[in-house]
Amino acid sequence: MSIVPQKQKASSAFHLVAGLGSGATSAFLLQPADLLKTRVQQSQASSLTQALRNILNGPNPIRSLWRGVTPSVLRTGFGSALYFGMLNQMRQYAAQLPAMPVVAGELQPVKASSSSLPKLGNVANLTTGALARVAAGLIVNPITVLKVRYESTHYNYTSMMGAARDIVAKEGMRGFFAGFGATAVRDAPYAGLYVLVYEQAKSRLATLSAGDKQVVTTTASSSATINFASGVLAAITATTLTNPFDAIKTRLQIAPGRYGNMFKAASMMLQQEGISSMFSGLSMRIGRKALSSAFTWTVYEELVRRAERVLV
Repeated sequence: MSIVPQKQKASSAFHLVAGLGSGATSAFLLQPADLLKTRVQQSQASSLTQALRNILNGPNPIRSLWRGVTPSVLRTGFGSALYFGMLNQMRQYAAQLPAMPVVAGELQPVKASSSSLPKLGNVANLTTGALARVAAGLIVNPITVLKVRYESTHYNYTSMMGAARDIVAKEGMRGFFAGFGATAVRDAPYAGLYVLVYEQAKSRLATLSAGDKQVVTTTASSSATINFASGVLAAITATTLTNPFDAIKTRLQIAPGRYGNMFKAASMMLQQEGISSMFSGLSMRIGRKALSSAFTWTVYEELVRRAERVLV
């Protein structure tokens, strides 16, 4: 049986930096899709075509498509840094538990894998993904509120500082955490499902590409391809299942006074607009999440992989 020595692990600080870089880049590139999703979700009367037409027919359409890009980059960049940093720590800890299939310090058989991260069971993948995402989401929620309101047509904010002052004056500091309940309910299952499906897809795709070979040597390009495809599949699955919570969260962050709380918002949306309101913005969210998550995870894993190669 072929064995490989245990690789030196990239530092926790590097995981933060890798998450920051990959998250900020994807947020900047995909901001138009995020803005259109917000416009569609703010009211059932607004369609994707109508929202896009209104922007393109207005002044400075290119600039308008990237409206809110600063808080988006800050939120996604720092959120990804916190998420990947905490997720790495949780996965490293879980990998050392006696019940886990991989124990730190042991020599492992060479298996088909495109991952540079610890191999965990399904329950551990689901749990660590959910906990890390909720913790990161709580910290960056104030930036999320600013971003959503700045993108929405319900407010006429001309600057982020003006938006922040208005929220403090009218709602106090509590206003910066509007919608966090719905965000947590959305993000916990989304992140847990994402990590679970992502790791399963990577394992299966790597096994298929390996065929009957006992020892697998994955190239950088093949690993990146497997990781990206797995990320797309995981994002589509998790996004579809959690979209109702995203739609509710958007309403709460835009108009907390009207919708009150998560349960009241869900009831009002279902009574006034029907079940379709729970899936408004789904196509845009799938498109953005599939690309964003796949890109972010692929770049993150490649950065970690390259760093650990340097450390060997």
